[in-house]
Amino acid sequence: MKEFKERCTQCAAVSWGLTDEGKYYCTSCHNVTERSKEVVNTEAIPNTKIQAINRGLKRKQKLEKGWDWYVCEGFQHILCQQADALQTLGVGPELKNEVLHNFWKRYLQKSKQAYCKNPVYTTGRKTAVLEDNPSHSDCDSAPELLSDFSCPSFVESGAESQPDGHARKPFSIVKAPQSEMASICSGSLDGVEYSLRKEKGIVKMSMPRTLAFCYLSLLWQRETVTLSDLLRFVEEEYIPYIHAFQQFPEEMKLYGRDKGIFAIESWPNYEDIYKKVIEVATFLDLPRFPDITEDCYLHPNILCMKYLMEVNLPDEMRDLTCQVVKVTGIGEVGFLTFDPVAKKTETVKYDVQAVAVIIVVLKLLFLLDDNLEWSLSSIAEKYNEDNKEDKPWFDFRKWYQVMKKAIDEKKQKWEEARAKYIWKSEKPLYHSAIDKPVVHKRREMVVNLQKQFSALVDSTPAVEKKSPSSFQFNWTEEDSNRTCFHGHSLQGVLKKKGQSLMTKNSLYWLSTQKFCKSYCKHVTTYEESNFSLSYRFVLNLFSFLLRIKTSFLHEEVSLIEKRLFKKKYNNKTKKKSSKSRKVRKH
Repeated sequence: MKEFKERCTQCAAVSWGLTDEGKYYCTSCHNVTERSKEVVNTEAIPNTKIQAINRGLKRKQKLEKGWDWYVCEGFQHILCQQADALQTLGVGPELKNEVLHNFWKRYLQKSKQAYCKNPVYTTGRKTAVLEDNPSHSDCDSAPELLSDFSCPSFVESGAESQPDGHARKPFSIVKAPQSEMASICSGSLDGVEYSLRKEKGIVKMSMPRTLAFCYLSLLWQRETVTLSDLLRFVEEEYIPYIHAFQQFPEEMKLYGRDKGIFAIESWPNYEDIYKKVIEVATFLDLPRFPDITEDCYLHPNILCMKYLMEVNLPDEMRDLTCQVVKVTGIGEVGFLTFDPVAKKTETVKYDVQAVAVIIVVLKLLFLLDDNLEWSLSSIAEKYNEDNKEDKPWFDFRKWYQVMKKAIDEKKQKWEEARAKYIWKSEKPLYHSAIDKPVVHKRREMVVNLQKQFSALVDSTPAVEKKSPSSFQFNWTEEDSNRTCFHGHSLQGVLKKKGQSLMTKNSLYWLSTQKFCKSYCKHVTTYEESNFSLSYRFVLNLFSFLLRIKTSFLHEEVSLIEKRLFKKKYNNKTKKKSSKSRKVRKH
């Protein structure tokens, strides 16, 4: 072809032909380029009709130009994917159509991106909400929160626009060719502006904050999904997150600054998402959430029962966890219910709090000082040998051995899965439209190499993905390979005193002797070497279960102990204050 005189990137030859799709290909090495030509003469491509060629090329040109779209519409598309995934996992449709929709609508108004008279976008097209939907003409009034909800359902970005302007769904992407206002540095109209925007008091949307929105919606609905469950489902790819942008419509071109906004190469962190949940809820000025009562999944009594089953501990421990919950007052509705407006200093981490209660109960029973638990284990072991027909006593040593093996195997698989994870997306990302051909070619080469390497290294077929579950471990009496401790008795560590049962162990050591002052960033400090091996094992076990840091869990254990042994801590502070008074007198 005389019109195309560039050298081939593969063999450096200048000898081009046209494929059936109208793309240039090298006649020497058969390398097909991204460049194409709109053919007028049908003789240039044999056995092909002119109508088919022109139609295909026009579609290609349309796709190359893409739609005009804003960053907030990209996040809306991702939120919609995540809501659909949660619905697939068993969450009710109200979460997407009512709750998440309303939270997102409120966010767009509070951040001045839509539902307001003067949105932040001053160039390009405006988000067509006010003109298209007269029912939202009163922009100064905040949207009602989950009461008499009459707005259209939460829509996916890129949905076909309705011919009738009044029936158009809000925030649908306008399928216009890319205008001259669209930045050459990003596929979105406001990618550069958005990444530079630093307005005081405005919470900028980000990928981690999409999970904050999802969790807030789950919490409002009081669904049976904790924050740790949500993050684990993300990691196991049941909920779109890392490569969520790959599901964007083809017409939504994403490159340049968009890459820094939507592409993420790190797993979500519990502490970080937890902070963002509070941050988003405060920014949205959300009212008090529905009450967390005793029959709710997030109540500590129910979550404690769930985690006792998860880590293969005796069912009899449930009564003790319920007692700790009652004495500490952490089961009260006022304490458990999330209220962003009240700005409480203590916002409940439901799953972390539940496992902290179990750890406190284990300390009450076995002390976990690397001494008493092993002595009690020897007594239980001897009893079980002598009374094989009776209900077995719980043996801490045996439980430790079973759980250590199980957790080591699970942890190894988890670490291998993380090491093998491919961070590069199937949909290549590039910094500018100029880089597109090079990036696509490189990606194609990488994919081919990966296929060849995997064929050589591992010929075994891929294991079918298991259906998601809130339980990571499954313990049954029928499993002869592993001991199930659910039905074991605590008789070896409890004694009767009148009508009630007391622990044989009368000692207890506090996880934190001294709490940091209020202006300090952390409540307690955790130095691993200062604690017993058995306590460290229990902490590590539950920390892995929730995918949190051991120091984060240790802090929660200390806070439960502070409530449980209130008198002990009060006496300490009284003694210190009296000492300081004496010093002043002298």
